[in-house]
Amino acid sequence: MLLLFLLLGIALVFVPISFVFLWIRYRRGKRSHQRADSLSIATTERITYYELLQAIDSLSNSNLIGSGSFGSVYKGILKSGTAIAVKVFHLQLEVAFKSFDTECEVLRSLRHRNLVKVITSCSNLDFKALVLEYMPNGSLDKYLYSHNYFLDIRQRLSIMIDGTCALEYFHHGCSLHVIHCDLKPSNVLLDEDMVAHLSDFGISKLLGEDEIDLYTKTLATFGYIAPGTSLCFC
Repeated sequence: MLLLFLLLGIALVFVPISFVFLWIRYRRGKRSHQRADSLSIATTERITYYELLQAIDSLSNSNLIGSGSFGSVYKGILKSGTAIAVKVFHLQLEVAFKSFDTECEVLRSLRHRNLVKVITSCSNLDFKALVLEYMPNGSLDKYLYSHNYFLDIRQRLSIMIDGTCALEYFHHGCSLHVIHCDLKPSNVLLDEDMVAHLSDFGISKLLGEDEIDLYTKTLATFGYIAPGTSLCFC
């Protein structure tokens, strides 16, 4: 009798979770096709340096939506009306050049519904930027650490599934294996449907088929980096 109640309890927990998981995957699949169609329109455009500056109002602070160690992110609007996010790298930092090259390499090689998609890049001697799809709901960080935003259990489960799917793709789903190295809430961005997309690959490590590490210096955020790795900084 005890075993029967135990099995019944497991079923009552497992069945609803499985239903929610399948429902989330179904809804996410339908919406991803719609977003892909709208994004394909933007990718057919050629964006010049001057058009890019015009889209982000010449790096106006009013368009600034985020800033990190290697660059700042601005919201912009193309002539077609498409909203974009433009990551402008801080070229006064030598490591920013390597960060730009790494992100270009990673984003060029990977395609997944839970990664932020790159539209194009812009590079000259004095300016380097990535043009990315815009995420209107911002980062997961503000939902976890602000009293003004709230995530219900379905949204939390969906975001966890999205992030896990992206990591599984990094490690097992592509020929060029990727270690993100800086996975944290501020690097998890949410689109209009609250689907999570991983971003910021500037310090990622790329591993080829022979598992040789192409980038040997590890940078990350304390509090999120693996404890064993953080000992190397002491």
